[in-house]
Amino acid sequence: MFDCYNRRINYLRISVTDLCNLRCIYCMPEEGIQLIPHEQILSLEEIRDITKAAVALGVDKVRLTGGEPLVRRNIVYLVEMLSQIEGIRDLAMTTNGILLDQFAKPLKNAGLHRLNVSLDTLDPERFRTMTRIGNVQDVLRGLDAAKAAGFKTIKLNCVIAESPQEPDALAVSAYGRKHGFEVRCIRRMNIREGSFWTIEGSDGGNCKSCNRLRLTSNGNIYPCLFNDIHYSVKELGVEQALLAAVGNKPESGHKSERNQFYAMGG
Repeated sequence: MFDCYNRRINYLRISVTDLCNLRCIYCMPEEGIQLIPHEQILSLEEIRDITKAAVALGVDKVRLTGGEPLVRRNIVYLVEMLSQIEGIRDLAMTTNGILLDQFAKPLKNAGLHRLNVSLDTLDPERFRTMTRIGNVQDVLRGLDAAKAAGFKTIKLNCVIAESPQEPDALAVSAYGRKHGFEVRCIRRMNIREGSFWTIEGSDGGNCKSCNRLRLTSNGNIYPCLFNDIHYSVKELGVEQALLAAVGNKPESGHKSERNQFYAMGG
């Protein structure tokens, strides 16, 4: 699929849930959020069928996000179903790592190719402050489990205020080098203000080469995180929603009044 600006659209990011087991200060308000009603959430089989339709149209890269994808019930079964779709060359997941110690081996056995794990600091107190409720040791155990499970590509996503030379980022980068994990420094963004930057170590945030569509857990296809345009697979049908999103993908992100990182996967 090609959009109106001749960008090849081959990447589908799937938010499988808006639930999360952390309350990171840059992602979610302390009091929590108004969750999508359960009856509106796509079933695993619906996610599989939407992904099949996207692959038939040219998508070959799929990433599972949240919220936190590992809190979605039967997430390993979903990975297994998606891994059997012919045409997906890259099946990945972004996770905060809190439950990865439990899920790493089952995910690898189910066919997941690679992992991105959020890790903004190694300092236990700062980690708890930044996540409000988290224990960094849970993430580190999860990373050990992922490495032991045989994942060849494990990336660390480190959110920074402005520079990868910040103390927390330097510590995470050193940890990554020691353990063979690639580190991506992601400058903090603001959807409401339209503040976003290219991600260091990735092409994310570069509108000129953007190849992404986003599927929310309630069935909306968004062509851009920093735009309110979206198309419902429930109202339009899967193929028409996908084609409409591609055909109306904006040249560049601007800002959004409705999107949230916790519901869109960043």
